[in-house]
Amino acid sequence: MAWASVNGIRIHHESQGAGEPVLMVMGSGSRGRVWDLHQVPALTAAGYRVITFDHRGVPPTDECADGFTLDDMVADTAALVEHLGIGPCLAVGTSLGAQILQELMLARPELISRAVLMATRARTDTLRRALSATEIDLHDSGLRLPPRYAAVIQAIQNLSPRTLADGEQIQDWLDLFEVSAPTRPGGRVHMGFSAMPDRTRAYRAIDRPCQVIAFGDDMITPPHLGEEVADAIPGARFELIQGCGHYGYLEDPKQVNKTLIEFLRLEG
Repeated sequence: MAWASVNGIRIHHESQGAGEPVLMVMGSGSRGRVWDLHQVPALTAAGYRVITFDHRGVPPTDECADGFTLDDMVADTAALVEHLGIGPCLAVGTSLGAQILQELMLARPELISRAVLMATRARTDTLRRALSATEIDLHDSGLRLPPRYAAVIQAIQNLSPRTLADGEQIQDWLDLFEVSAPTRPGGRVHMGFSAMPDRTRAYRAIDRPCQVIAFGDDMITPPHLGEEVADAIPGARFELIQGCGHYGYLEDPKQVNKTLIEFLRLEG
């Protein structure tokens, strides 16, 4: 394990491969090692050094159960880039990770050379705001859903109808979700980040090349919200990958990795 002591906490991070560095920024509540299944092997084979890390609130990084903000997570990401001496670097983020990169490119643009933003948005719509509020209500009530029930809900929210209809595939997913670690104190803070303010106008000031990827069956960040981000960022590219839910980088890694590598290899 490698550790970076930044901003008063310890952040766990890992580096694999050799070559130009690519920082991978995971979504809410998930460990950076999720990238290891598909994206890290593809990127290292393509000649990149890949850095993954665990956000504050996600062990083994400090949980910071007393609370933290999105700005804290942006500052952590900036500090990690500086600690590793890799800036300006290529970056890939999904969901909350993409939002962190969007804010980082505004606050510290000199640290990022180009970015891939998956399953992202510039604002929260009514339904997603309600979902965030109800998840917080459930957590604060002290009620804990049976693991099998929670696994089914997680699958319905994050996977595509194609995957849900495949009996063998969905059983593997359900088994994985059921044995996943339960929500820890830091996870409560992550829940609140879904209800973000409208940042559409602010993102017009991003001046780094960006590739936005949306997933056709994403219920958490529907494609039109990702397209709004691409429209806001000057010169940003947009790609819609069909047949995938919020976890599209796991459901169709071949297409996602192809888009990642093609974009990261672009000059200028």
